[in-house]
Amino acid sequence: MPNLNYATQYSQALAQQFPYVLYFGALYATPNNGRYKVTGAKTIEIPVLSTTGRVDGDRDGIGTPNRNYNNEWEPKVLTNHREWDTLVHPLDIDQTNQVASIGNITQVYNEEQKFPEMDAYTISKVYSDWIAQSKTPIKIALTTANVLVQFDAMMQKMDEARVPVQGRVLYVTPGVKTLIKNAEAIQRQLDVQNGNGAVNRNVSRLDEVEIVSVPSDLMKTVYDFTKGWKAGVGAKQVQMLLIHPVAVITPVTYSFSSLDTPSAKTHGKYYYYEESFEDVFILNKKADAIQFLQEADA
Repeated sequence: MPNLNYATQYSQALAQQFPYVLYFGALYATPNNGRYKVTGAKTIEIPVLSTTGRVDGDRDGIGTPNRNYNNEWEPKVLTNHREWDTLVHPLDIDQTNQVASIGNITQVYNEEQKFPEMDAYTISKVYSDWIAQSKTPIKIALTTANVLVQFDAMMQKMDEARVPVQGRVLYVTPGVKTLIKNAEAIQRQLDVQNGNGAVNRNVSRLDEVEIVSVPSDLMKTVYDFTKGWKAGVGAKQVQMLLIHPVAVITPVTYSFSSLDTPSAKTHGKYYYYEESFEDVFILNKKADAIQFLQEADA
């Protein structure tokens, strides 16, 4: 059996983990990632077709044939270039009883840094792209009395824009999910299991929409990614994001990852390095499949 390169295993595992470890995993599972490919070094060209409408027919003759469609291209350029590396001395591994192993270090890095950073980038990039399309978020303080009213208003906007109902996802902060569970006049089925008095108050769907609770620190409008991630200057709290995954494209391209064994060049240490180009874009023609509700202005 050939020796396995750890870095190769690592990259393959990540390709399977994104939909399950990211709060916004449904957006990384969008079918658009398979429909549109990178055409240049880091550019995705989205084709946009438009046609004219029908006209009255003439049974006695034919009109002048014309080209009644047009094709344009919507370019998306990947700009989010990220990298990470670390040195690990072999004695660190031995003297910590394997705690400081490459596997453990990268696991913590993924769970506490990389994946949360990707979530933070996702919502803030969707927000900035959406605002760039002249969209305006709802700004209001939510209560048990108005949370369902605001949800209905967001749903109505999507209905008017002919956004498919099936597949919509509602991302909320834990506090907003609590408001939904306790909302006035909500119709909730209480599940009493086996007569033991256990009551299930979980609300995982509202109408036909899946509800996903996201930590508040991963629901900001802007972040600083200088090193890792943190809320950016002027960041506002997003309370609700109603979105259909077909409105976005989330390309992730791993260009390089490698683990070097101890050598003279690494001063006797293991050296792990990875870099990637990854980005998040909304499809401009489907911007109406996105609705934001954020905290009220002070």
